[in-house]
Amino acid sequence: MSTGERDTIAEPTVEATADNGTTNRKQPFPQGFLDTISTGWSERPETLPAPRSQAPYAAVRRAAVSAAFPGKRLVIPAGSLKQRSNDTDYVFRAHSAFAHLTGWASDSEPDSVLVFDPSDSGHDVTLFFRERADRTTTEFYADATVGEFWIGPRPSLAGVAADLDIATAHLDGFRSVEGELVLDVDDALTRFVSELRLIKDEFEIAEMRRAVDITAQGFDDIIRELPAAVAHARGERVVEGVFHRRAREDGNGEGYDTIAASGPHACYLHWTRNDGTVVPGDLILVDAGVEADSLYTADITRTLPVSGSFTDVQRRVYETVREAADAAFEAARVGVRFRDVHAAAMKVIAERTAEWGLLPVSAEEALDADKGGQHRRYMVHGTSHHLGIDVHDCAQARREMYYDGILTPGMVFTIEPGLYFQIDDLTVPAELRGIGVRIEDDILMTEDGPVNLSAGIPRTADEVEAWIARLHA
Repeated sequence: MSTGERDTIAEPTVEATADNGTTNRKQPFPQGFLDTISTGWSERPETLPAPRSQAPYAAVRRAAVSAAFPGKRLVIPAGSLKQRSNDTDYVFRAHSAFAHLTGWASDSEPDSVLVFDPSDSGHDVTLFFRERADRTTTEFYADATVGEFWIGPRPSLAGVAADLDIATAHLDGFRSVEGELVLDVDDALTRFVSELRLIKDEFEIAEMRRAVDITAQGFDDIIRELPAAVAHARGERVVEGVFHRRAREDGNGEGYDTIAASGPHACYLHWTRNDGTVVPGDLILVDAGVEADSLYTADITRTLPVSGSFTDVQRRVYETVREAADAAFEAARVGVRFRDVHAAAMKVIAERTAEWGLLPVSAEEALDADKGGQHRRYMVHGTSHHLGIDVHDCAQARREMYYDGILTPGMVFTIEPGLYFQIDDLTVPAELRGIGVRIEDDILMTEDGPVNLSAGIPRTADEVEAWIARLHA
């Protein structure tokens, strides 16, 4: 049965529902059904699990939040289901701060609430959620949103308490209190939990390595299926679908909408329509990342020659972008300002576009902080962003902690310079128009310098050509 048919059995009543134009798909339950539905079920003994590996890390994060807001009642909601159309919802994903502080990830329950109640020891923390309904209740068989007859087994309070190593209570017991701080309502709480994620712990780093490894397999899958993409009228959708299969098979899904931008579409920074052809001789820019079941995501971009080899012009653009990426990587050192990583990449972009005669000024003039920027026409986005449980992680952090922050061991961020020459850009030679290139890697900052978590995915033009040849052999 499709999700669109999920409420063909609906009202727990013998009487037919009045036809008011909104319940025409709901049928009444016969008396025999009502007399027997609650009987004949076997017992469901529950073996409580040991705490999951993330539980102790989440406890440390909660302790940091408690220490930052003494005497304050804090409420961090997971969020609710979001309607997609009529009686269908989008797949639920808990708010990132909720997941970060509970350790509850892809298996979390909609409408759950994490509450910090002030106490003599700091805070008493309770996770409120709607426990599964007993099979003697109408919710079990009649509620298409939470009923187990419809959506399958749901967790118990005791099971979640053991799994997450946290106190739990039924959602019916949650009461809002005047003056409490609610995430996404109170700026201070939102900012703090965002800044808390700037430094990743061991669990987070391991999960991000896992997400990168699965993403690498997804890129291999894409290359193997490039001939199928070329043969299809909407080849970009083929690429998107191939990656989606890997993301769902080995992870929770994608961390963001896949960009499969072939030919001139590669010049659109967030092209997610993915309805274009994949044409031999063109480049295809693929920006994709697998989200692990823990909700931590990779964010990788590779630009691939559809025919298997770069033209001279494509190679020149590609290797310039790689040069910029390598310069940014070399600039990333403990104690350096985060924004200096971007500056290192942009210096290369300015120098090369000036050499090619694309700028009306010199590279030095283009790099002037007040009067320059001419080279930014061909790369309008930033070079780096923090990465983690959100693809653009820590986004509510203060500027002095983010763009002006100091690189510190445990930070994970992207390096992703690009060059984009729009198909109708008359400031560039015809041979460049329609070429878009981006190379993006995920970087872990350590005491000894940056570590490229995605270095195993081919990066240089020669490596990319060899990669395609090997997988097409």
